[in-house]
Amino acid sequence: MEKTLILLKPDTIQRSLSGKIISRFENKGFKIIGMKLMKVSRTLAETHYSEHKGKPFFEDLVSFITSSPIIAIVLESENVISIARNMMGATNPIDALPGTIRGDFGISVEYNIIHGSDSETSAKREISLFFNKEEIIEHSKSIQKWITGD
Repeated sequence: MEKTLILLKPDTIQRSLSGKIISRFENKGFKIIGMKLMKVSRTLAETHYSEHKGKPFFEDLVSFITSSPIIAIVLESENVISIARNMMGATNPIDALPGTIRGDFGISVEYNIIHGSDSETSAKREISLFFNKEEIIEHSKSIQKWITGD
């Protein structure tokens, strides 16, 4: 079963959109196996965005993600990474289709509501940054067979 990290960014929290976005993932049939409200430290933000270090927008990324609490979520399902990214829409909300999270709620590329892991390698790395092993709760849902056939 594949896992991914989803971050509901500070603009999601400030605009009270968390429930609407979380419900989209639940309605899709994804299993939430980790979730917490947290304040991201500068160190965690710099580590999370390390591939952008040295780029002109790095400081803006770090400042934004540390400006207000976020909700970190671990989702689990078959193909959860690609499906969740499709649900999120294009990074720039101007390019995101209506019906996607960014298309419906995003304002600008800087305030684009949500982050999702882009690969299994990134997901493993990012989940380990935001969650320790005890915070991931593996469980089964009796309805799962009706969603994915598992």
